[in-house]
Amino acid sequence: MGRKVYDISKKGDGWAVKGRDNERASIITNTKTEAINAAAQIGRNNGNAQVVIHKKNGQIQSERTYGNDPYPPKG
Repeated sequence: MGRKVYDISKKGDGWAVKGRDNERASIITNTKTEAINAAAQIGRNNGNAQVVIHKKNGQIQSERTYGNDPYPPKG
């Protein structure tokens, strides 16, 4: 089974946590920190997930992986 990918992005006055395969956001929060914490919890519960955190302008800020990473980096 592949990794489930969740994106955190700006939505209106808040921040949305949305699965890549989903049409709608799973969670909408008031702050980016709340969205990151919620996505981290989802990732831990899923067991094999990646969270992609975006800046306000949509650029990728950082990524986090939870569970067993099928492609660990060497070194």
